[in-house]
Amino acid sequence: MNQSLKLFEKAQKLIPGGVNSPVRAFRSVGGSPFFTKKASGSRLTTADDKELIDYVCTWGPAIHGHDHPKIREAIAEALAKGTSFGTPGPAEVEMAELIVEVVPSVEKVRMCNSGTEATMSAIRLARGFTGRDKIIKFAGCYHGHVDSLLVKAGSGAITLGNPDSAGVPSSVAEQTIVLPYNDLTAVSEAFSKHGQEIAAIIVEPYPANCGLILPHEGYLQGLRDLCNQHQSILIFDEVMTGFRLSIGGVQQSIGITPDLTAMGKIIGGGLPVGALGGKAKIMDFLAPLGPVYQAGTLSGNPLAMAAGITSLKMLRDESPYEKLETIGKTLATGFKDIAKTKGIPLQVPQTGSMYCLYFSEKPITNFDQAIASKHDSFKSVFHKMLEKGIYLPPSSYETCFISTAHTEKDAEKTLEAFESSI
Repeated sequence: MNQSLKLFEKAQKLIPGGVNSPVRAFRSVGGSPFFTKKASGSRLTTADDKELIDYVCTWGPAIHGHDHPKIREAIAEALAKGTSFGTPGPAEVEMAELIVEVVPSVEKVRMCNSGTEATMSAIRLARGFTGRDKIIKFAGCYHGHVDSLLVKAGSGAITLGNPDSAGVPSSVAEQTIVLPYNDLTAVSEAFSKHGQEIAAIIVEPYPANCGLILPHEGYLQGLRDLCNQHQSILIFDEVMTGFRLSIGGVQQSIGITPDLTAMGKIIGGGLPVGALGGKAKIMDFLAPLGPVYQAGTLSGNPLAMAAGITSLKMLRDESPYEKLETIGKTLATGFKDIAKTKGIPLQVPQTGSMYCLYFSEKPITNFDQAIASKHDSFKSVFHKMLEKGIYLPPSSYETCFISTAHTEKDAEKTLEAFESSI
């Protein structure tokens, strides 16, 4: 028996499902998960000493690759001064300055400890600011395991066959209006019916938790216009896309400014982090200035701030986005060409360092189309690729990520593995 299997059998006796985050359990693709003992650059090394080219990148944060020396050095320097203070620290101010500098919509920012905390706080703040209760979200968009948002939530929820979670009161879910993504008419109709009750729209501008779905032209601007018309808050969940597709996120790329932005992943440099930012007049509704309470013992943790500051400065100063786009296009084009040669229908939506594989004859533009694609085909390819040293996300509902540590040779090896796997 290999080491990963031994560890998994032991873990299942101690941890629900043997994992601390559901998608890691490989339930969507079958089989048992491997355990990782170390990571460096674009590679993971399993407990059985197998080296894998990694396209999960810790589900997004590792845009600089694993164990980057500058980030490691920053953490070590911060560690020498202490692990947690429970008071304000200089690094929190530096992080806030960086975020306000690079993210167009953010005038003030509040640090927290996860993307889930960021979206939860954004919803509470939007409700407190507007005095309204209802929220619009979109089928397939995952905004963390927040009660009011865990409705048709995509990602791990679909992977386990539970789009809605037990334990969420119906009275809470009733305040959430779930609409199809890319259907502006449905949003307009919802506002016509409930306009005075809708506190906010929350949306992943590029939904990346049921694969990767790109917006129709004018769709996001339409959301902005409807929020303006009805005095509702527009929340961009850029936990995944923030700092990854450009230094200022999707909102910088497309020139649409939300009222609030939820952030995470990359701004922790691999350590737990989240952030909520937006217009000062809205952010000032947060305690201690305003009536909306939000708090966290480890918010602004000095180790996470040190790692995140280094991560953001590298992105700002080195601007690796053109390189990431080049490798992303190389992979997307290669996957599609190989599948076409083999006569296998495949869609590969890609933007910058994000892409996914849909085994489908038609482009995917919403949640229903995503779940209708051929997931058994993905399962088969996933395991064959893993055997050949390529680690894709263990679910067809997840997005693949590329880091600055990935090379053209990595892409070449990946496409060779795909050709023999498909």
